[in-house]
Amino acid sequence: MKRMNPRWKASPMWPSGVGSRQPNPRDSALRRAAISGNVLALPPFHVPTGRAVRVFICANPDDTEAERNALKEHVYPKLRDFCRENYGVEFQVVDLYWGVDPEEWDSPDLQRLRMKLLEDCLKTSAGPCFVGLVGEKYGSIRVPGEVESAEFEMILDAAVEAGLDTRLLEEWYCRDENAVPPAYYLKPKAQMLKNYQNSMESSSAAKSKNDKAWRGVSDEIKKIFRTAVLQLQEKGTMKSVQAKKFLCSPLEDELDFALGKQTPAFLKKCVCYIRKIANFDRHAKLPEMARYMDIITDADRVMRNQEAYERLLKVRDEFIPTVVAASNLRVYSSVTHCDMKLGYSQEVESHYVEGLCKQFYEDMVDIIQATVQQNFDAETDPMYDELLQHLSLCKTFSSIYEYKSEALDLVQEYLYPVKGSRMSPLVVYGGPCSGKTLLLAEVAKEAYSWLQKEMGPETDPVVIVRFIGTTDFSTDLRTLLQSICEQIAINYRCLIHFLPQKIQEMRELLVNLLGESSFHRPLVIVLDALEQLSDADEARKLWWLPAHLPRTVRIVVSTLPNKHGILQKLRSLVHDEFRYVELIQRDRKACSQTLKQQLLSVKRKVTSGQQIYVNEALAKCTLPMFVNLIYREVVNWRSHKDVDDTSLSATVHDSIERLFFSVEDKLGSRFVFRALGYITMSKAGLTEMELEDILSLDNSVLGDIMVSSNLKNPLRVSYDLIARLREELDGYLIERQVRNVTLMVWANRHLHLIALKLYLSNEEDVHQMHSLLAEYFLGAWAGGRKKIFHCDNNHFAHFSHHNNPQQQQQQQQHHHHHPSQHGHDKGSADKYSYDRQTPEQPWVFQCNLLEPDIFFVNHRKMTELVYHLTRSGRTDDLMYGVIMNFSWLYTMIKIGHFDKALTDIDLAYSYSQEKELKFLATTLRSIKVKVTRNPASLSAELQQRLLPVVTSLPKLRHLLLECDKDGPKYCSIVPLHSSMDVTYSPERLPLCSSYMQIVEIIPTLAPSIVIVALEDGSVSTWDVESRQLLRQIDTARSVVLGIRLTTDEKYLVVATTKNTLLIYDNHKSCLLSEVEVKCSKHLGVTGGVAFINGFTLSSQHALAWLEASKEVNVIDLVYGWPLYQFHCWYEVTCVQCSPDGMYAFCGQYLNTTSIFHLGSGDKLATMTSEFSGGFVKSILVLDTLNQMVMIDNEGSLSVWNTKEVTNPRLMEDYDCRGDDSEVVGIELSEDQRSILICKARSIEVLDTKVWKMVEKFKAKRTERFVAAVLSKNGQSIVASMENTSSIFVWRRDSGQCMASLIEISGAIVKLIKSTHHNLLLSVASSGVLSVWDIDIITAMSNIDKTGKRILNLQLSGREDFIYTMDGSESIHKWNFNTGFIEMVFKHEGLVENCVLTTSGDLMVTSDDKSSQYIWQTTTGENIFRINGQKITQLLITHNDQFVVSLCEQNASRVWRLATGHKVCNILVTLQHALITTANTFLVGTTKNKLLAVSLWSGSVSKKFICDDGITIVNFKLIPDCPDYVVFITSTETVFIWSVADESVCRRVQMPANFLKNLEDFQISPNGKLGIVSKGDENINVLDLHSGKLRLVHAAGIIWRQKLSRDGRYLVYICFRNCEEDDDAGVVSNLIVMRLADGKSIGTCSLYKTPTFLCLSQRALNIIVGFEDGSIGTYTVVDRVDAALKIKIATSNSRQIVNNAAQKVRPKCSTHAFKTISDCIWRESTEVFSRDSPINLSDSGEAETTTPTKKSELLQ
Repeated sequence: MKRMNPRWKASPMWPSGVGSRQPNPRDSALRRAAISGNVLALPPFHVPTGRAVRVFICANPDDTEAERNALKEHVYPKLRDFCRENYGVEFQVVDLYWGVDPEEWDSPDLQRLRMKLLEDCLKTSAGPCFVGLVGEKYGSIRVPGEVESAEFEMILDAAVEAGLDTRLLEEWYCRDENAVPPAYYLKPKAQMLKNYQNSMESSSAAKSKNDKAWRGVSDEIKKIFRTAVLQLQEKGTMKSVQAKKFLCSPLEDELDFALGKQTPAFLKKCVCYIRKIANFDRHAKLPEMARYMDIITDADRVMRNQEAYERLLKVRDEFIPTVVAASNLRVYSSVTHCDMKLGYSQEVESHYVEGLCKQFYEDMVDIIQATVQQNFDAETDPMYDELLQHLSLCKTFSSIYEYKSEALDLVQEYLYPVKGSRMSPLVVYGGPCSGKTLLLAEVAKEAYSWLQKEMGPETDPVVIVRFIGTTDFSTDLRTLLQSICEQIAINYRCLIHFLPQKIQEMRELLVNLLGESSFHRPLVIVLDALEQLSDADEARKLWWLPAHLPRTVRIVVSTLPNKHGILQKLRSLVHDEFRYVELIQRDRKACSQTLKQQLLSVKRKVTSGQQIYVNEALAKCTLPMFVNLIYREVVNWRSHKDVDDTSLSATVHDSIERLFFSVEDKLGSRFVFRALGYITMSKAGLTEMELEDILSLDNSVLGDIMVSSNLKNPLRVSYDLIARLREELDGYLIERQVRNVTLMVWANRHLHLIALKLYLSNEEDVHQMHSLLAEYFLGAWAGGRKKIFHCDNNHFAHFSHHNNPQQQQQQQQHHHHHPSQHGHDKGSADKYSYDRQTPEQPWVFQCNLLEPDIFFVNHRKMTELVYHLTRSGRTDDLMYGVIMNFSWLYTMIKIGHFDKALTDIDLAYSYSQEKELKFLATTLRSIKVKVTRNPASLSAELQQRLLPVVTSLPKLRHLLLECDKDGPKYCSIVPLHSSMDVTYSPERLPLCSSYMQIVEIIPTLAPSIVIVALEDGSVSTWDVESRQLLRQIDTARSVVLGIRLTTDEKYLVVATTKNTLLIYDNHKSCLLSEVEVKCSKHLGVTGGVAFINGFTLSSQHALAWLEASKEVNVIDLVYGWPLYQFHCWYEVTCVQCSPDGMYAFCGQYLNTTSIFHLGSGDKLATMTSEFSGGFVKSILVLDTLNQMVMIDNEGSLSVWNTKEVTNPRLMEDYDCRGDDSEVVGIELSEDQRSILICKARSIEVLDTKVWKMVEKFKAKRTERFVAAVLSKNGQSIVASMENTSSIFVWRRDSGQCMASLIEISGAIVKLIKSTHHNLLLSVASSGVLSVWDIDIITAMSNIDKTGKRILNLQLSGREDFIYTMDGSESIHKWNFNTGFIEMVFKHEGLVENCVLTTSGDLMVTSDDKSSQYIWQTTTGENIFRINGQKITQLLITHNDQFVVSLCEQNASRVWRLATGHKVCNILVTLQHALITTANTFLVGTTKNKLLAVSLWSGSVSKKFICDDGITIVNFKLIPDCPDYVVFITSTETVFIWSVADESVCRRVQMPANFLKNLEDFQISPNGKLGIVSKGDENINVLDLHSGKLRLVHAAGIIWRQKLSRDGRYLVYICFRNCEEDDDAGVVSNLIVMRLADGKSIGTCSLYKTPTFLCLSQRALNIIVGFEDGSIGTYTVVDRVDAALKIKIATSNSRQIVNNAAQKVRPKCSTHAFKTISDCIWRESTEVFSRDSPINLSDSGEAETTTPTKKSELLQ
């Protein structure tokens, strides 16, 4: 066995035994046949998957109406859901009477269609297939649609003999010579009833008149046939078999056909329900009983028709019981008793119907479970699924291959073995519709049997067929070759170790695999339609097609002769002329002969007169498709039809159009328009049920086919329309299996194109239809949500505007007749809303809620939804319904479509430009390796990354909510507050080799588009994301000095060194005008030319000034001419226009500014600041406050009130010339509340309300700022330094540097802020432009950090605050819900110990300066301070009354917290002491002793002393047993010791060397289990009762572990195994294990080094402290746990989600210690120097010895 590559050896996605049964052997035989391509061995009606459950309902239409309606409304939808959820298949009921006009019930066409569909259901249903509903009515006999002429004439004679008037028969029946043998047919009703019509009547009146007339005619015809046939039967001239078809009711016929000659196994899939009514005859007189029994009226007496009753009894009480006796057919018989007065009343009926519905549901579920197989094959094996799709097409195509040609013989000849060594491929080519696909399908179908016949029965050929372009896999060369290689490898048992990445290697693999074939197993590969390959990998150049084949390999390909030059390529590959088969137009005579045979096969022919026109048409075209279309037309011709030369079309195209038009005539143009439109526009085709659902949602179709009296729930299209459409287009609309569904698709591309032209040419319609399909696959109207019905036809009411249940669904417009009636809108809308019974559309169908990983994917939704959402422009639904949907993401990753999911997200981004989508795509790329390996961790991974940025990217809230809802099904850890640093890389675009060449960069309204001017004179518009150059302007004659864009982005103005302004149309990039900037002569500039010094734009004007000039030129942009010059006092340095474009403020030397009116050119005012030394560097216009700010080159400000423009008043002068450094940049915040002044050495922020400096950031000595900007909300400052390649983010409130982002392209020389989008553009020295999203950058500054590693943390009793120690002088108080630091408690020295009272109101701490502090935690006040002793450990009793301060040097003390009084001294030194739960003893160790010290006396009450040389390693108290201690000694022995009795209760000896590196050991609350970790990859679970040790393997080396308070879960952090280090940045993993079964129920990666792990006591919350001083909080939600009520809603992300406003960060307050101590402990003092002023809340003295309160809390 060769080893090449096992993609199939991967572990299966599904646990074994997933289905209810093991796969049966027949299925595996089917699988073998499918994989080796033996098409004939596959069952005739389905490939192994792709079946629906189709149930035919056999009943009399009138007496079972109530039953059928109730089933339709209540039971079928439930069964449909049941099948979809448990088997992934459709459930379809064929009830052709439902929704059909009662007058049509006995139409011959309908009866013929019923028999055809009954046969279909029996053959193709995957489960139950037949349900009979039999009542008390036999039903009337049929009106024969066609009767052979001999029979008809015989009947006619018999009728005349019986004295009947036969004129009606002669009038309604017509002889047709085209039938073989000739026959009489019933003329169309519509044509005949015209005679009864009066043109003046309304349509409804005419209809009722027609109906009445037809009833009379049909009764009469039935009577004549019955009488005559009975007479003939009596005489013996007609056999009873013949007579049966005239005398049987449809009910008997259908029951006989379905149950008559079937095997017992088959009958298991059928059910009959019989409803007998006791003593029914006596109610025959009641008029409404005519529905439920056959009656005859005889001379005014109404009585039961005994003859019909006898026939009924024969079927009901003889035939069915006989069948039951021979098989196990299910039959339910019930006897109903009538109401004495009303007979079979509605009440009696509804009681019966209710019971029937329940029974029906149970039976169907029963039969489905027994017969339908859960088929996960196609779900889990994409190669097998691909193969089945092509096989199903192969069968369909070969079944319509009728025109046998010599080409088939040539191909057959080619396949046979030959003497000789090498072979080359065979090429079949021909124009459109010449039958290439059908020929190749026939070859693929027959190849297996041909080769077996030729080479002997023991030969086992392999046939591989692909119809290129019909599936995604077959369109792309890589996936096409891959699936062929996999199929060959499975057949020849080769193992491929890994699939090649390079396409060239894939071809080599294929060539190697071809060599595996042999004479025993020859290989045939059939590839249809090479021209359909996509051009990726240069597939159309055919470099991949092997030109020389081994002796036992044959490849047959087909192509169009002149598409993409493929035939020419083939000719250069295959030189042998005999290897080409051209499909040419065939001989007319042969076609004529074929047509004749075809007609005879359905017992038809054409008359010789008609044949002339057929021959004429065939003379024009003999393509197989054309011949078939002619057959379609002539098969319906009657012999008396007038045929002329327009009766047949001359081309394929016209014939197809004609076919479509004829279908429209028969079924209604609106219905056909929409039905064929939907099939054509769907991505992969539609199933029958989907088409029925979608048309039922389409109001325009319903309005066309419904009569207003028929409007009822459920409002649906009747199935018979779809069945008739299928029948009319049989062979053109073909079936194709895709996974578990059968889709309707066009048989070839030609049909598709014509349908496209005819039905999808109106854009508005197409948009609406895509939208409806999108709604359908979103499940918008599922689950009983009613959709309003409105239509433009006159007989339907119109309504006012109404919003449907799902508000984002398409808003439906209606117009009310009476505007005054708005009060009734809601009522009328409900009144006209109907349930359309469309199914729910989840992403996956879950068979078992406890096993969330066993599911069927809703592939139909996967395939269609995104396609229709994008085409109907529903970007919101695309974003929230798909991309931000956790279930979609999880499913895509789970089934291995990670890259497809990314493509969809990118697609959605390209439509909506929402940056949330871009961020999501980046995030997913960064966790790809992790989540593809372990999809369950998706929710935790996403939450960790998205929580920090959700305030900046609010649309991600939706996805976070989804993660909360669905994530815990797969991963039990839910991050509450994430402190993960956001990984972020900007979009980069290299512009030139050095930044020196860049003149200017301007951001635009479109987020990713920038305009760049280089000094070589080019001005380019770039799309940074796609790195595409969109437009370029070349001003090569001159060097560019600068560019500006007007605010509406209409004009782009370029200043050049020639002192001209070039005005361009920005969008078209064409030059509009060129204007010179002049200056007046008398300036006398010394030395050379003055260039343009600067220019600015208002909405209509450009303002430019030259170097050392006092004039400003004003130019009109629209007309491109100079308007006037503003004359200033001094040299102009800057100009700023007001936002409304009215005024220009010109800044000059000597800190002077002049105001001009832009419209008139008048100077309005001039003002000078008192710091008149420098020049005006910048002018800011605060239009909201009517203020103008001048800022000079040294950073001083003067603020002027410009309410009166002609007389500005000085409001504020602000001098900040302190650090003599230049101003680098100035920025006004968006809300105009702050001004940022960036100087080379410092950054200052001013508040515009009070004009004071609020913050100042200074650079270090050697550093200089390049630029600084404010974030959108003004909370943080983003800046860059000289010669560094980082961008820094400072928080304004704390001054902390929150993030520094490295720009890999080099040192940053320039920062530009885009005001429209909150983007930051940075230019690196290497000439690379980067675009940063400030929102995401500032999100990083949202994470609080203390800056030092967290060494210890305490959780308050209510679990709302966390107190952390990080080895500094401070303790930080964090809010558990928001993850923010709220208070800092400053100590004199470094904090060493900290304890909290239960309520968390008081905190006792000690530092290394021998002080103890008591803090009020809510106010932050240090209420008491004790000096004098170095404390090693602080403890507080469980009732919060006493504090124990342990010292190493001096005596330790127990003191009362409320007063500060000493209770006692403890003279022994104890390590790791603990207080027992009863608050009686303090237990601790010293060397080899374990001591229990009384808290009242301070003396040692109990002790345990080890033998010499043995020490106590570790000890723990058992929470539930207060008087017991568990400890481990250095001899590896575990002791359980009772403190009260001073006795050892149990001793367990551990294995030798077990404790070499004991890290941690924990005891379960009940004391039964001990959990020991030793710093390796194992968790040791020790049963303390039996002494057994169990090893549980962990996911890595365990760093810390904690047992939950209830002892059910173990939470541990383990470090990664080195070989898996391909995950970016994962440091360790946080894992939760359920101890009951040892199963990991949640994993979450940690991306920073953890330094502390803590579990909360109540809800299972996890808090991890990290090295950078941040904390992360998580909660555990175990889905197996019945108490799943743990609220995720308590955390910050959830708060973010709940209130849309940005969360406001609380101000963090810092509280200092008391400088003077309240008392000092000396050795001698017995009491405190004075009482402490501490007031302890609710510390009732009574609680001293009752520990109950504590344990109650923990319940």
